[in-house]
Amino acid sequence: MLKITRTFVAVFALLAVYAAGPLAAADKPLAVVELFTSQGCSSCPPADRLLGTLAAREDVLALSVHVDYWDYIGWKDVFAKPSNGNRQRDYAAHFQLKYVYTPQIVIDGAYQAVGSNEGEVNSLLKRALADAHVAVELKRTGAGAEIKLPASSLDATAEVFAVYFDRKHDVKVKRGENGGHTLSYHNVVRKMTPVALWKGEAKTVPIALPEGKDAGESCAVFVQMQGSRRIVGAARLAPTGS
Repeated sequence: MLKITRTFVAVFALLAVYAAGPLAAADKPLAVVELFTSQGCSSCPPADRLLGTLAAREDVLALSVHVDYWDYIGWKDVFAKPSNGNRQRDYAAHFQLKYVYTPQIVIDGAYQAVGSNEGEVNSLLKRALADAHVAVELKRTGAGAEIKLPASSLDATAEVFAVYFDRKHDVKVKRGENGGHTLSYHNVVRKMTPVALWKGEAKTVPIALPEGKDAGESCAVFVQMQGSRRIVGAARLAPTGS
C-alpha cells in the first residue's frame, strides 16, 4: 500500500535535532516511535511486527497509530481515528512529503522511514537516542497522574501530549486486503491529546486518566516542539495492574 517506494528525511529535519537548544539531560532517554498503520493495508503487517519488537524495549515508547484513509477498500479499521490521519498529514508537511502513506514510522518527530524497513528504522532510532532529551517524569496520583518538567532552555514553545494505549490486540480481519488474516497490534493508541504548553520553566502538570474505550491500559506523555516537531522528552506509566 506504499504510495512512495522510499522516503528520505529532509535536510532541515536533520538540523531540527538542535532546534530545541540545551536541555536538562535525561539519564535514560526514551525515544518515541509512531507507526502509522491500517488494518486495510497489505504492506503493514511486517511493520506491525517490527513495532511489536520495539515495544519490548525499555528505551522506546512504541505507539501503533491507526489511520482511517484505507477504510474505503473494504475493511474499517476498528482503532482508526481521523485525528491520527491529521497528525500524519502534519508530519508529511514537515518532512516535505507529497503524500501520506502506510506503513510509516516517525521517530521523535525528527526522522521518518518506511515502517517495514528494519535496518533504516534501527539506524534512525540509534541516532534519535543519541540526541539530547529532557528528563520528563510521570507518576500516578490517586485516580490521575502528574507530569513533572524540569527547568530547561528552549528556543520555542513545546506542547505536552498525553497518550493512552492498549498493550496488545489481535484482530481477525474479514475483508479488504488483509481479509482472512488475524493481525497483532502492540501499544494501540486509543487517545492522544495535548494537555499543556511549556516554555522551559519548571512545571508540574496534573492529568486525568480517562475511562471507557479511550482509557487504555497504560498512559505515557511526550513533549513536542511546536515548530520543529521534534519530541524532546517522554515518560510512561507502568501498565494498569502491573
